[in-house]
This record gives sequence, structure tokens and C-alpha cells, in this order.
Amino acid sequence: MEKSKVYFTPEITPQALVRIYRAMGAELKGSVAVKISTGEPGGHNFLNPNLIKDLVQELKGTIVECNTAYEGRRNTSEAHWHTMEEHGFTAIAPCDLLDEEGDMALPVEGGKHLRENYVGTHLKEYGSMLMLSHFKGHAMGGFGGALKNMSIGVASARGKVWIHTSASSLVFEDAFTADHDSFLESMADADKAVMDFMGRENIAYINVANNLSVDCDCDAHPHDPEMADIGIFASLDPVALDQACVDAVYNSPDSGKAALIERMESRNGIHTVEAAQALGLGRREYELVALD
Repeated sequence: MEKSKVYFTPEITPQALVRIYRAMGAELKGSVAVKISTGEPGGHNFLNPNLIKDLVQELKGTIVECNTAYEGRRNTSEAHWHTMEEHGFTAIAPCDLLDEEGDMALPVEGGKHLRENYVGTHLKEYGSMLMLSHFKGHAMGGFGGALKNMSIGVASARGKVWIHTSASSLVFEDAFTADHDSFLESMADADKAVMDFMGRENIAYINVANNLSVDCDCDAHPHDPEMADIGIFASLDPVALDQACVDAVYNSPDSGKAALIERMESRNGIHTVEAAQALGLGRREYELVALD
């Protein structure tokens, strides 16, 4: 079986982002949703609008996000719109909160835990999607990349809790006591729902491995990165993409990688990749294609 291609460049610039997108050969059609994390105010590691502007505009894309389940400055639409403006995203492209007018259930065919995945109703307005993710650590998932951005990131506020609790509760506090590996597997279930709904040929994936904090962009006070930036990775296979980024951290000569590796391993982060492969969402074996 042919390995999935993962494209890589160590250059993290607007020009490199456009170049690596073109190298994938993706054909995103119709209205293009560009899914990012807008970042919790106080944090500063989220993708810089100046970095992504050229690519978003080339795609004539709309930056999309969903509200958070936790309290902060993105848990209501009003506060989230203010954050998007404050962080510079509304200045570079149209923006949309997918769950501003409620959510809808997507079926999960063959999922391990979920039978439905709740996403914002606006998702149905888009013909294709670029999953533009900041690869970094995460307090609960171990790391965040394409698979987390497509599951928790695309889920509505209540959908996020549904994934965290593996469909056992819609009470936010229950997310902290739910079975951990089941949560990781539920993210893969949610990924399958989004991929089936959009059509796999209509989603492309880019991970930017910079500002490699052990903490997510959802953290208002993230730990400072302890290792240097790695580069930009892109693929039409989200499983291969996240695996390549994890491998790049392990293979880095930077001694500062120890903190991020500890975060990934202590949360069993790779299990989301394992679960996604088991669901047939992609392959962990890949061919790395260097653009430089």
C-alpha cells in the first residue's frame, strides 16, 4: 500500500505556507472554511494572522471557529467575536463562529464511543475545509494537531463536552473525571464524523510546528516553549500528518524537546493517532517530502 505523503519545510513564512499548500495538490472547492484556533486572550502562541493571511486570501477562505465549553473570553459568541478582532483575524478575512446559531448532530458510523458528534450548524454552508492547525502540547490531549483541531475544534460548545466524556455527559465538570483513553478515542470518532460529512477529498491539513509550548492555545497563561520551531507540515492524510509532527519532535536535536515529549507521553497523546488509524481515517506510515 502506498504511503501517505507529508510535505515539510523548515521555513515558517507566509510564502512557505502558500508553497506547501500548493505542493499538496489539494483542490478545495466551493466556500472554503479555514479552521484555526483563535487563541484564548492572554496566550500568545496561536497562529499569527500575518503568517496565514496570504494563504487564507488565496483560498478566498473564511476563518471558522467554535465557542469554548470552559469559561473565558471565547465561551460566548459576543466575547469570541471580540477576541477574534483583538487577535487580528477579522482584519485579514471573513470570520464565522460555526455554532453561533446552534449546533447539529453528525452521525458517527462505526465509532468506538460516539454515535453522534455535535458541530455548529454553519458547517453545512461550506463545501471544503482547510484544517490549519498550530501543533503544540496540550494539557489533556498530550498534543494538539490536525486530529484535535478537527474534533474538539470543530465541535460546538456542548459537543466538546460530549467528546471529552465519551458521550456519557453534557456537564462540563464531568470532563475532568472521564476515562482518559476513551476521550482520546472519542476525538477520533468525532474526526470520522466531520470527514464523512465534508467528504475526505474536500479537506486538506496543515500543521505549523512553531511556538512549541507544552500548553494549548486555549490556555490563557501557557508555558513558554522550551524547544525551537520545527517548520510547516502538510498532508491530505491527518493521521500521517500528526504522526510526522510527533516524530519530528522526537527526532529533533533540541534538548528542550524533553518537556513536550513528557507532556505527550504522560497523556498518552499518540493514542488519538492510533485510534484514528483504527477507524480508517489515515495511515501512520508516511513518506516525508522536503520542499527545501
